[in-house]
Amino acid sequence: MFDLTTATAAEFDEFQDQEFVVTSVSEPITLQLVEVKKLGAGERDGGAFSVLWQGPMTPVLSQKIHRISHPKTGEQEVFLVPVAQKDIGLQYEAVFT
Repeated sequence: MFDLTTATAAEFDEFQDQEFVVTSVSEPITLQLVEVKKLGAGERDGGAFSVLWQGPMTPVLSQKIHRISHPKTGEQEVFLVPVAQKDIGLQYEAVFT
């Protein structure tokens, strides 16, 4: 099972361009993992990092803990923050320190 408390940037890199489904909303929303960025030292082994997902323009996910699912990670709870609006939709970030 994928464990977010010990996950590293390298582990998330394996999911680049893959789809995750947000299941904590009334209608599931598909997000595509578009970027994993190392952020330097952190309290976790392997250092801190952020993960950026691309989603649709609507609906907008609020800043809070959401359940997201992927075939290889299973269902996980992740604090997502809407950080940018692009022509193709909204981007959401999770930071792991």
